Amino acid sequence: MLSYIKRKLSESDGGGGGSSGATVTSSCGGGISSSDGSGNTGSTTDELVRKTSQMSMDDEAIAVGEDALLHELGYRNATDLQETIYDLLRGIRDPEKPCTLEDLNVIYEEGIFVMQPTRSNVSVVRIEFNPTVPHCSLATLIGLCIRVKVERGLPHNIKLDIYIKKGAHQTEEEINKQINDKERIAAAMENPNLRELVENCIKDEE
Repeated sequence: MLSYIKRKLSESDGGGGGSSGATVTSSCGGGISSSDGSGNTGSTTDELVRKTSQMSMDDEAIAVGEDALLHELGYRNATDLQETIYDLLRGIRDPEKPCTLEDLNVIYEEGIFVMQPTRSNVSVVRIEFNPTVPHCSLATLIGLCIRVKVERGLPHNIKLDIYIKKGAHQTEEEINKQINDKERIAAAMENPNLRELVENCIKDEE
């Protein structure tokens, strides 16, 4: 690392062609001292500290991996995306009761998970919901409302996986297949009666 910094300083000062005879040494305590042969010390040290600090700040400004993808989409981090999705879902109305899914604890912030992106660099979000009763006949409709609301509400593409909370419904496996099958979802939204139900549940309050 020290040789790299010395080379960088040399390049910035004219490619190492100067005749100042400056040397940089590292003390046992990890400090850095300098001398130009005439007793003047400190200027090279100050420059070295400044450049090293700048390189450190540049490294911190570069996001990597999943965080970089989230930054590109406009989110600070995974929690920011999680909160954004929760805000979209909390106002969905229950198909039968005059309550929201948040009121009934069908939707909860802890049930939204930002997963590792796909190999093609698409964000993956898993949403878990909890039907009010194990035999809820509207669980499929609720899952469909969740999917449509998120896909319409986000300005970018994500891979969305929606699941009933484990053990919360008698036919959870079958419902999970239905609400994550693109062909079944498309067919369901072509049904005018079902589409009207979905639209009424997800429309924003005036």
